[in-house]
Amino acid sequence: MSTRPSRRRLLASTAAVAGVSALAVGPAATSEATTRRRSAALVIHNARVWTGSRRTDIDEAIAVGRDGTVLATGPSGVVRRFAGRDTQTVDARGATVMSGFIDGHAHPTGAGSRSLNPSLHHATHTVAELQETLRGFLSASTDQEPDGWLVVEEWNTVGLPAGTQPHHRILDALPTRRPIALIGGDGHNTWANQRALGLAGITARTPNPAGGEIVHDADGEPTGLLKDDAAHLVRRLIPEPDEAALLDACAKALAGAAARGVTTFMDARVDAARLDIYAGLARSGRLPQRIVPALWLDTDLVKDPRTALDHLRALREKYRGVPGLRFGTAKVFLDGVIEHPAQTAALLEPYLGDDGKPTGERGDLYADSAELGALTTVLDRAGWQLHTHAIGDRAVRTALDGYELAMRTEGGRRGSRHSIAHLELVHPDDYARFARLGVVACMQLQWAVRNEWTMRSLLPYIGADRHRRLYPARSLQRHGATLSGGSDWPVDPLSPLNQIRTAVDRHGEAGEDSLHPELESISRTASLRMHTAASSYQLRLEHLTGTLTPGKAADLVLLDRDITRGPVKEISEAKVRLTLAAGTPVHDADAGTAT
Repeated sequence: MSTRPSRRRLLASTAAVAGVSALAVGPAATSEATTRRRSAALVIHNARVWTGSRRTDIDEAIAVGRDGTVLATGPSGVVRRFAGRDTQTVDARGATVMSGFIDGHAHPTGAGSRSLNPSLHHATHTVAELQETLRGFLSASTDQEPDGWLVVEEWNTVGLPAGTQPHHRILDALPTRRPIALIGGDGHNTWANQRALGLAGITARTPNPAGGEIVHDADGEPTGLLKDDAAHLVRRLIPEPDEAALLDACAKALAGAAARGVTTFMDARVDAARLDIYAGLARSGRLPQRIVPALWLDTDLVKDPRTALDHLRALREKYRGVPGLRFGTAKVFLDGVIEHPAQTAALLEPYLGDDGKPTGERGDLYADSAELGALTTVLDRAGWQLHTHAIGDRAVRTALDGYELAMRTEGGRRGSRHSIAHLELVHPDDYARFARLGVVACMQLQWAVRNEWTMRSLLPYIGADRHRRLYPARSLQRHGATLSGGSDWPVDPLSPLNQIRTAVDRHGEAGEDSLHPELESISRTASLRMHTAASSYQLRLEHLTGTLTPGKAADLVLLDRDITRGPVKEISEAKVRLTLAAGTPVHDADAGTAT
């Protein structure tokens, strides 16, 4: 049941902490006595303050200092002593106060850019329904005939009827000669019509680029389905959006994220163009979150570690002055996605065919362990960490082997906190290696539900035994791994509270049923930590954020109910009333603002 916090005065829609950047503060370097003499900018009392520290008790109140840090947590009677004449106070009426959500794997600028194009919203379609929807998009943009691109977002790559494969002929039947590109909601597949293929110069003789695949039909001709880096052959031809419109769209996306309680993001695939967006947002005062950009290394750079390091350093040097950006992470892809029909995730054992028998296909591996190990060794020496995309169990093992090779190599070092993202399948023999190697398991557990992705498009192609091991959160945790949380937004809608819930019940808001909760669910406390303190640990920001500890940045959310107890399903029903980033309100539901 939700509650509406009452306030002595409504919080201002501008900064509650005058003169302090929301993203630049660090732990307060003051003595306890000095801290106690200061009055707070804000006191929230009569709350359930989940501090996120290792102790299990819940505090009643929190005081936020005028420097944007946490002054104190504790009993209401004690914390309210920090209230001065002009301190703003909020009666939480028993609702939860906790750290702002820290998203360890997302694509925030991608969410903004996607919003500029029409969307299929991940829906399932028959061929006729899809064509009718696309005809509507064409009718709404007749001014773009005959040569303007129709780019459509959030195509459901498993949403066609069983047995129907994407082919350019389906798109060629539309009443237009415009080039068309359907961008897969998974971020790993693009479907192009013949006009787009022709503009890109893609023919039967075009070789697959490194890290991608051009799919061919039985006659050896391109079908129009482009997997992973093959999509760049077409997507590089799509005109860039207007800069002002792009910045506005990204600002709106980040304001929406603040309204959902996110105070820190890792942007999990960043190039110079994305950094330009962040620089523009920062200049206009529209960057409410702290951003850790994971600078993308393509397949060629992965194989050339020295050049890769020079590339990373050059980007860091160029953008180091942008407020809110924290450099030190690089991103590598080892495989694609596991669902049929793409099946580009790298597996130890083959995918199964429609007859239930092994096909001989084990997916795609974009770098081997020796290449990853050499890259990791060079980056280790320079103080960088790696964030590796690995969905299949062969890709996961390759990542672990590469990280271990670097640790054994002269010059490699421990403590870099390299991470592996997604981890849809992990072989049991590799569970204990995460803790032993100090590798963080960054998981998107809102995917761990029974739906068309895990059942119709996956179960028949990997079999029941592997299916029971999907998203092995509890198994990894039991073997000592640090689990961090991420959304992969906009591949999925941004809903941190649903992520927290689904990790516990493996059902969530959108699940048709639970996905093996008896095997792989984790506790409520573990899930809360996963999306706050553990993600800050992954991003090497635990000194600054992730727990409501005196001296740390006051990155916090006030919810409309208590999510620390009661039915698990109510976690995803909770709403964020207030979000602070380093003490500055970046969302205030009661004031109707999101700055």
